[in-house]
Amino acid sequence: MSRVIFREERCKGCLLCTLVCPTDNIEQSQRTNKQGYRIVQISNGDMSACKGCGFCAQICPDEALTVYRSKADRTSEDLAEEEHV
Repeated sequence: MSRVIFREERCKGCLLCTLVCPTDNIEQSQRTNKQGYRIVQISNGDMSACKGCGFCAQICPDEALTVYRSKADRTSEDLAEEEHV
C-alpha cells in the first residue's frame, strides 16, 4: 500500500494537492498548524485509496508531502524504467 506523509508544519493550506489527486483522497482538515493554516489530510483516514502517483508531492510549493509507493502499486512500466536507471 502506498502512503503519503504530510509535514503539517510546512502546509499553508493552498489545496493544490487536493486538485491533482486522481482519487480525491486528500481534503482540508479542521486542524491548524502552528502558523494558523488549515492543513490537509487523507479523506476519512483511508490511505488504501492512494495510488502512489506522487502528483500531490510534485505540485506542493512548500514540499509538505512525501509519497512512498509500494511495489504492489507500481506498474510493469515503472518497474522496467527503474531497471534501466
